[in-house]
Amino acid sequence: MRVAVSWSGGKDAALALESVRDEYEMDSLLTNFSENGRSKMHGVRRSLIEKQADAVGLPLRQVVVPEGASNEDYEESMTAALSDLYDDGVDAVVFGDVFLEDVREYREEMTPDRLDTLFPLWGEDTDLLAERLRRDYRAVTVCVSDSLGAEYLGESYDEGFVRSLPDTVDPCGENGEFHTFVADAPYFRRSVEYETGEVVRRESGGTVCHYCDIVPSEVSMPEGKPTSDAPTDYQR
Repeated sequence: MRVAVSWSGGKDAALALESVRDEYEMDSLLTNFSENGRSKMHGVRRSLIEKQADAVGLPLRQVVVPEGASNEDYEESMTAALSDLYDDGVDAVVFGDVFLEDVREYREEMTPDRLDTLFPLWGEDTDLLAERLRRDYRAVTVCVSDSLGAEYLGESYDEGFVRSLPDTVDPCGENGEFHTFVADAPYFRRSVEYETGEVVRRESGGTVCHYCDIVPSEVSMPEGKPTSDAPTDYQR
């Protein structure tokens, strides 16, 4: 089976890729971006996602969604991109979701019937996943919900970070409390070096999130602004 990985650049996608990379034929990573060059969900610079793809050794398929697009426009763009996957010989799309039934159902509904959907992390204990992340990966928080607080931005995902989380917060942020950027993983050919930058606050659909810009270590020029303007997103 030939598969593509829905790739946000964060911990869930990275763990899912590790889970399937030796079992299936790997085709590509699939990421959606805003026109300003940022990933839709996490607000990460395109150049950093490209560096991840290079470190993984897979092509990056990019879906560009216009700024201010409606959710219907967004879904139309993603459906077209997924249909292209099938036309290019891809059999299934891999997702990193663990337990949110509504999110899984949304992904399955969005994916054309011709493609299978794979959820290799589904039902796993997030405490054990968090342990794997702390031990084997290097990640940084790039987006947090207003309920968690901006003070958690730009933090390394390590034992100290997990211990500092409120008891009500899932250690993998599976309820959307925080999102990460993975700078290194066991299967990366090289790490992705970065520096933390500006912090911004964004509101979309009544939800407030805080974003921390991360910048490739050799780059100091601005590249858009961290933002997420899709009410519902195909990737996490």
